[in-house]
Amino acid sequence: MQSGSTQLRVGRQRVMQALETVCDPEVPVLTILDLGIVRSIENVEDIWQIDITPTYSGCPAMNMIEANIRLTLDARGIKNYRINTVLEPAWTTDWMSEAGRKKLKEYGIAPPQASPHQFKLFGDQQLLECPRCESTNTECISQFGSTSCKALYRCLDCKEPFDYFKCH
Repeated sequence: MQSGSTQLRVGRQRVMQALETVCDPEVPVLTILDLGIVRSIENVEDIWQIDITPTYSGCPAMNMIEANIRLTLDARGIKNYRINTVLEPAWTTDWMSEAGRKKLKEYGIAPPQASPHQFKLFGDQQLLECPRCESTNTECISQFGSTSCKALYRCLDCKEPFDYFKCH
């Protein structure tokens, strides 16, 4: 017979394994754990409390993410859960995993800079590394990319456009 703490540990592991398969609908190469939007997973009176934080308030993907979490947990036989949207503290790109940043680059999206003080600057312009050829000879075309959380850049060496996952 398993002790209560062992059952909770096994149960939490099942929930985590399920959440590891839920991808972001806007950037399907990233899981919600890669993004860092899963803030906590706690068992309170035999109900799994899963706290998620949107990448920004009003993020249109959050309804789909919550639905995908529900579908995934239900499919794995996990029925005793509650998903809570937590707005404070606000999500930051600092919560993204290193694996998530690497996946973004491999997918062709420049990952966010770790923090604003680590930007490479040339004059007043932030230099981003092209995810394709790694050149920093890049320029911002638009502060608005394919989604609200991205900006559109162009590499002046390989001539390819690319999204940059904005730091915030």
